[in-house]
Amino acid sequence: MHALSRLTPEVRQYLLVTGNYWAFTLTDGALRMLVVLHFHQLGYTPLQLAALFLFYELFGVVTNLFGGYLGARVGLNRTMNLGLGLQVGALLMLTVPAVWLTIPWVMGAQALSGIAKDLNKMSAKSSIKLLVPDAQQGRLYQWVAVLTGSKNALKGVGFFIGGGLLVWLGFSAAVLAMAAVLALIWLASLRLLNKDLGKARAKPKFRELLSKSRAINLLSAARLFLFGARDVWFVVALPVYLSSVLGWDFWQVGGFLAIWLIGYGLVQSCAPLITGKVSGALPDGRAAFTWAMLLAGLPALIALGLGSSLPAQSVLMGGLLLFGALFAINSSLHSYLIVSYAKADGVSLDVGFYYMANALGRLLGTLLSGWLYQAYGLAACLWVCALFVLLAALFALGLPRQQSAAHK
Repeated sequence: MHALSRLTPEVRQYLLVTGNYWAFTLTDGALRMLVVLHFHQLGYTPLQLAALFLFYELFGVVTNLFGGYLGARVGLNRTMNLGLGLQVGALLMLTVPAVWLTIPWVMGAQALSGIAKDLNKMSAKSSIKLLVPDAQQGRLYQWVAVLTGSKNALKGVGFFIGGGLLVWLGFSAAVLAMAAVLALIWLASLRLLNKDLGKARAKPKFRELLSKSRAINLLSAARLFLFGARDVWFVVALPVYLSSVLGWDFWQVGGFLAIWLIGYGLVQSCAPLITGKVSGALPDGRAAFTWAMLLAGLPALIALGLGSSLPAQSVLMGGLLLFGALFAINSSLHSYLIVSYAKADGVSLDVGFYYMANALGRLLGTLLSGWLYQAYGLAACLWVCALFVLLAALFALGLPRQQSAAHK
């Protein structure tokens, strides 16, 4: 605590926001794995398992839009703490006797968890804008990259924690233990997080929810198609293909995806180094377009490789590693750009709108993934992925271009 007191107030708040976000992310990843494994053991079909998470994704669209408005009115400290509190509630909903754990009940708990997740994410990303001076865009890029990348890496770690807790404690005790730890972090956050962080000086009007600058509209559209591109083959098609075509068992599929997510998060954290931050360069619309174009051709090459005489597993594994690295850089660039473009007063309105587009893209990709794979196979999902990334690149082409790098 003495070491913390020597830090500047901005750095202390950044560490609190990041720690809060990390704690939430670990429980979110662990809960996802706990629910999947536990209900798989109970004999739920893949379609029933997917239904358990439908509201988790659906409520993200609404939460980001209205959560941004709420954050601007009452402060980001309150929306972040509300997200933590709702996650504790979602966990406690799953500690009821087994006879109560019906599909509608678990879907309700996942809906609450989805609302909590997007409140927490929107609040964390928006807060950083307020903790870094506008002149220090280099530092802003680094802080956003670390927050975003570490979140995804920790979600992968959470998958392993969830599996381990299920074996060690069983489902109900594991969920209760996570709720207890998160409740303690929530209480600490209530006491320590800066009051009125991100509260707009003028109360935002409801119509401002959809009133955005051209740059934010274009970036939001690019984000929608970028994440639709990932989930159109990653959410349903890829796990089913690994299991049914390549013969992987459940643990191999889950373990591989968790390790992929950790690696993806690590690359996100390093994105400033990869994209030229060391030489003083900061990403702009041109960088977003260039990196999207580099990504766009890869799914098409994987699809062509799967249709050739090359070993399918080698093509897919190599393609996945490259896709993960390139996608991570694209995602990190977008995350920096939205925080940079957002207005400091009422920042959560802009960030919330952007993450609403992100959630819409994920929902679109998830829905298309199941239908396309069932009707046409993995190659069709990959071609649609390439098309979506190309659309993201075209929207990025209209984004502003910076003439010089901002300060460190």
